[in-house]
Amino acid sequence: MAKKRKPKETADNIRGVADADEARLWISERGIEDIECVVPDQAGVARGKMMPTEKFFSGPVMTMPTSIFTQTISGEYPPEDDEFKHDPTDGDLLFRPDYSTLAVVPWETDPTAQIIHDAYRKDGRALETAPRQVLRRIVDLYHAKGWSPVVAPEIEFYLVKPNTDPDYQLEPPIGRSGRPEIARQSYSIAAINEFDDLFDDIYDFSEAQGLEIDTLIHEEGAAQMEINLRHGDPIALADQVFMFKRTIREAALKHDMYATFMAKPMSNEPGSAMHIHQSVLDTKTGTNIFTNKDDSPSRKFYNFIAGLQKFLPHVMCILAPYVNSYRRLARYTAAPINVHWGYDNRTVGLRVPTSSPEARRIENRVPSSDANPYLAIAASLACGYLGMIDNLNPEEPIEGSARDLPFGLPRGLLDAVALFEDCDDLVEIFGRSFAATYRAIKQAEFETFMGVISPWEREYLLMNV
Repeated sequence: MAKKRKPKETADNIRGVADADEARLWISERGIEDIECVVPDQAGVARGKMMPTEKFFSGPVMTMPTSIFTQTISGEYPPEDDEFKHDPTDGDLLFRPDYSTLAVVPWETDPTAQIIHDAYRKDGRALETAPRQVLRRIVDLYHAKGWSPVVAPEIEFYLVKPNTDPDYQLEPPIGRSGRPEIARQSYSIAAINEFDDLFDDIYDFSEAQGLEIDTLIHEEGAAQMEINLRHGDPIALADQVFMFKRTIREAALKHDMYATFMAKPMSNEPGSAMHIHQSVLDTKTGTNIFTNKDDSPSRKFYNFIAGLQKFLPHVMCILAPYVNSYRRLARYTAAPINVHWGYDNRTVGLRVPTSSPEARRIENRVPSSDANPYLAIAASLACGYLGMIDNLNPEEPIEGSARDLPFGLPRGLLDAVALFEDCDDLVEIFGRSFAATYRAIKQAEFETFMGVISPWEREYLLMNV
């Protein structure tokens, strides 16, 4: 079962303003002293600066070095090659606030606000490699066709005991009963109630920021949870996922736990996904283009599915961005291993949920929860867009289990990167600069991983080879 709670106020009363003048009033009414100026980097990590309110409004535009968008998850920088080059001066980018994202930071002790910024070059051009701009680029392709994409993400995560030594395996936390979970507790209300105080804080923090949780459920794994968000504009929903991740981590720390969005944090537990529900509206009429006037599925609906089937393997390095991500994609688990589709079928990569004709949509079950939400949503929408533009035809839907069928997704990060780089259609849509930068970052992260000797190697190779 799912746990719901009605927001005390609507998001419009809490989150976002139109411009700097409204922001001044909003901040004054709440006695805000400091503002976190945040930017999502390629990993979806919040970069930025904290500054006093007076400086935010009176100072020049915020600047940070170009290199924040070429940094790996381990804090390193990829080597240059024929296609990827660092800015030789590591000069500053300009960052402008998006006032629609203004919200309080409810876990701070002093009155603090946060606002997401967009990156621009000094000549005024939006930075083409910034994840938020990448998503905007894909959404603009839809708008140029008179379409408005709609998404609804579902994010899974684990609660774990604090772990300060990476050589030790993660363990489920202790709930109010004083005992850790040892059995699968899918949809268990009792299992959610083990962490009632934590979830109350998550709801309170979310309401304070104008973030709208649709449902909270317990997933298959020990202390594995899922939060479903209400459907809406792709950029707004990516912003919400970005802020939700921060919110859930902060709430967990308050209760002496970690919240992790690793795709496969524990070897004997299921992986964590970020499922993305997608539909497309006619911008003028507001009707769902996946449905004909007689309520039957439209040609565009099948085109969209076909685009996902053809191109999802080529964007796997975005949907599953780390070496660990591919550990989730195991046969006979809840994670898909191919891009077959079916009606209300959770064994395939592409599920069509039971719904009214007006709400007809496609659930992409491939992305993992460690993916950058801006890039993952952009990648999924790009695949569907190409399917509609190219008038592609899908395979027949799968009626039984797809778990015995062959793998249809790359099994490792390097293979996935090669598939992305070799797909001219996707490189053109994402931009060659982004494709080269992202590829270089992922290759560098893989090389860093290869420098680590795992416990498996010490266990089975040390004395046997």
